[in-house]
Amino acid sequence: MATTYTISDLAKEFDLTTRAMRFYEDMGLLQPERTGPGGRNRTYSARDRTRLKLTLRAKRLGLSLTEAKDIIDIYDSPRDTGVQLHKFLSVLAGHRLQLEDQMADLQATLDEIKEHEKEARTLLAKMEKKK
Repeated sequence: MATTYTISDLAKEFDLTTRAMRFYEDMGLLQPERTGPGGRNRTYSARDRTRLKLTLRAKRLGLSLTEAKDIIDIYDSPRDTGVQLHKFLSVLAGHRLQLEDQMADLQATLDEIKEHEKEARTLLAKMEKKK
């Protein structure tokens, strides 16, 4: 028998709220089976668990949920894995460049702060000598 999970099971395992789980479902990242009156009960498969794990990994890498969904959907398709890997590399390269730009901006800001600190210390030392 296939392993299934409730919304609470997965939310607890991945330290998420059930609201976040429902949001991921609305985004098309998860596709639980709906049962019970009005389809209110969600039953998640091992596939959904894997997709959730990949989604959270993609978020940690800085990918948007849309980008995560595109990549995960490619892996679900029966296409050639070369297409999947090219797409993944393309997305990662874009995010790497964005992070490198942000890092350069942060380094420039840190350098500017160091220069202001140096100037302030020099002025302070001059003021203290005059006393």
